[in-house]
Amino acid sequence: MPVRESYAPGTPSWIDLMSPDVDASAAFYTALFGWETDDQFDDEGNRIYTMFRVDGRDVAGAGGQPPGMEDMPPVWSSYVAVEDVDAAVARVEAAGGKVMMGSMDVMDAGRMAVVADPAGAAISLWQANQHIGAQLIHEPGALSWNELITRDPNGVRDFYSQAFGWELTDQDMGPMGTYTVATLDGEQVAGIMQMPAEFPDRVPNHWMVYFHVADIDATLAKAKELGGSVVSGPMAAPGVGRFAAIHDPHNGTFSVLQPEEG
Repeated sequence: MPVRESYAPGTPSWIDLMSPDVDASAAFYTALFGWETDDQFDDEGNRIYTMFRVDGRDVAGAGGQPPGMEDMPPVWSSYVAVEDVDAAVARVEAAGGKVMMGSMDVMDAGRMAVVADPAGAAISLWQANQHIGAQLIHEPGALSWNELITRDPNGVRDFYSQAFGWELTDQDMGPMGTYTVATLDGEQVAGIMQMPAEFPDRVPNHWMVYFHVADIDATLAKAKELGGSVVSGPMAAPGVGRFAAIHDPHNGTFSVLQPEEG
């Protein structure tokens, strides 16, 4: 369902961008997806976060990079809803994962932590308070899918099953190889794929975010017009739709998906 008021524990629920230039990133993404912006400030008047919205509903966020990371490209982060962050961190560690940033409160929005699977892919945990996560999904400009791209898909299966309660099912995608779909109580919540061999060694195992678009060809043309570049695609996945990966002007990577009709 596109409009969300809550997420079951174990469901990807939020995405945000850590950018070296929030203003430039906001300009690119708002022009590409038609997002509205809402800058949020601390008591001293410093901007601490930018919320992106579609039709007044939260769909994504952006914040600046921590000191020492200014030369790094932007990174989109995926968040998984949990009932209790501290308990979820303990499950992550018991399953062989690592804690990258311990549990912390985010004002009255919620509580979070950043962890990594045994192959090093980072993913965040979100215990909602006032902020449930994305209020709109599967609509143009909103989150469509979260996908782990890893060199060791078999080595992380048990981790995600134990940490988030996912049931993992392999699907034969023909020339595209095997794709693993994670389900939670019968609902598809995420995917896992083998990192293509042509990816450079410097590319880490990572979570990819996909945005729903109505016209992928027009979106790719617009991205290039705005200073972005097409990394791969568009390609077609049977029963899913057409998708492509894009670099934003600062080389932050994300994907877009135009679902099949019907």
